[in-house]
Amino acid sequence: MEKQKSIIQSYVLAYNNFDVAGMCENLHEEVVFENISAGEVNLRTDGLQAFREQAEKAKVYFAEREQQIEEWEFVGEWVKISIAYRAVLAVDFSDNMQKGDTLEMKGESEFTFKNGKLILIRDKS
Repeated sequence: MEKQKSIIQSYVLAYNNFDVAGMCENLHEEVVFENISAGEVNLRTDGLQAFREQAEKAKVYFAEREQQIEEWEFVGEWVKISIAYRAVLAVDFSDNMQKGDTLEMKGESEFTFKNGKLILIRDKS
């Protein structure tokens, strides 16, 4: 449990710092990433290289971003965190979400481990 917690904290810190190499440090080669919004998968990557490419592309959307972990749940190789998310947009997203606007929301991330590495990351908002 402590090793899983340490890996997830390291991943979140790297995310907050736009550090893609740090985000990928503890990912399994076959990692799957899913972003789910309103119950629909709107982004999925398969494999470490696809994750890395998507993470690099996503960096340009935000001037600042921060996930704060509020709660933890551990069940074997599966971990869920509840997060408070805050970001400042670096680009216009829509007429309602413009560059410089602050985005704040609550969400959760689920992580599954395989051989001590993250094999599945599922972000839900």
